[in-house]
Amino acid sequence: MCRKSFFKQVHALAARIPAGKIMTYGQIAQVLGGVYSPKLVGFAMNAAPHEAGLPCHRVVNRLGEMAPGFAFGGQERQRALLEAEGAPFLPDGRVDVDSARFEPEPQLLAEIME
Repeated sequence: MCRKSFFKQVHALAARIPAGKIMTYGQIAQVLGGVYSPKLVGFAMNAAPHEAGLPCHRVVNRLGEMAPGFAFGGQERQRALLEAEGAPFLPDGRVDVDSARFEPEPQLLAEIME
């Protein structure tokens, strides 16, 4: 799979994360075949076309931390969007990854990987 196709798959999967749920960069890398790294998922998210309206705020790191301040409107914006959707947070400000994790069904993954 070429990187361009991988980026499109990352964007397609991110678009299907329901409100109030999250996926981690590593989780996305794993469910899309485990060939590319979580860091490349981050590059794909950063390269997402702004006009596409992707819910980039629903992708966090493995610890539930928001993206760096320069991405997706900043950490405060990302948190506000997740809070508005009802995503659970831990007392230290991280997303509760265990409670909020979205696990895509095999059928959804098959559609994305076509």
